[in-house]
Amino acid sequence: AHQSKLGFFCKLGYGKQDICTVLENLGQEALEDDVLKELIRMGSKPQALESQAQPSPLKLVARGSCSTSPGSTWLREDDNDSSDHLRPIVIDGSNVAMSHGNKEVFSCRGIQLAVDWFRERGHTYIKVFVPLWRKEPSRQDSPIADRHILEELEKQSILVYTPSRKVKGKRVVCYDDRYIVKVAYEKDGVIVSNDHYRDLQNENPEWKWFIEQRLLMYSFVSNRFMPPDDPLGRHGPTLSNFLSKKPVLPEPKWQPCPYGKKCTYGNKCKFYHPERPHQAQLSVADELRAKIGVPLSLGKEEEKRNLPP
Repeated sequence: AHQSKLGFFCKLGYGKQDICTVLENLGQEALEDDVLKELIRMGSKPQALESQAQPSPLKLVARGSCSTSPGSTWLREDDNDSSDHLRPIVIDGSNVAMSHGNKEVFSCRGIQLAVDWFRERGHTYIKVFVPLWRKEPSRQDSPIADRHILEELEKQSILVYTPSRKVKGKRVVCYDDRYIVKVAYEKDGVIVSNDHYRDLQNENPEWKWFIEQRLLMYSFVSNRFMPPDDPLGRHGPTLSNFLSKKPVLPEPKWQPCPYGKKCTYGNKCKFYHPERPHQAQLSVADELRAKIGVPLSLGKEEEKRNLPP
């Protein structure tokens, strides 16, 4: 009997030492239910449960979380292409730099400000496109400021140079706008630019829709990069929803009643009354009766009697 019970509880995953201790305390003829209760009371756990109960060395973070704790490194490694809840960002480097330089200087500082803004929001896929000829020494007709920023962003795999070369002394430049729109379209991301790319819109109807729906314009206020709170207009999505793969719909907000406490519509009023607890849409007469403690049924009978024939 001892061996059979020992074998039975061993199969359940309990340790031999705990089982023997319980059998000695309760006696060899103890029922299996009593032995199990005693094992549980002692705090003994099956080994399979113990292995599950051990704290995981890696802290799991909910998908879509912006947590930057050490335990979330697995999420960042897995989401190198912004496969979480935020859209990939493709920045028109020339447009941003010239806007920050007041259309006179190619200001690399403007590109850095834009990249930092999206980084702080949690975006992991950020690409900036700049023509390769911007690597050449600064000329009087096209001055460039803070060129070292381009080198730093290139090392971080954020900056991408679009090809250009010289043929018989003339510069042949590939169209960088085409790169910007194509990559943003393929990644289902957002284009950051104040350019409308009208030539590319006319060229490809799919790109036309994409540029209309995914173009994020911006302004520079001193050294502050500022996109609009309503990128697609007053009736469009918020900036947060515009930059998210899964937009969050706002909770419906009840419009407060313009008459307030003077409203006589009672439960037929379609507006919100903050003074009515739990939105109990009572008539004004019923509210008064409730205050003085008169049952609603009596009040209704009284109303019926007072009604004209």
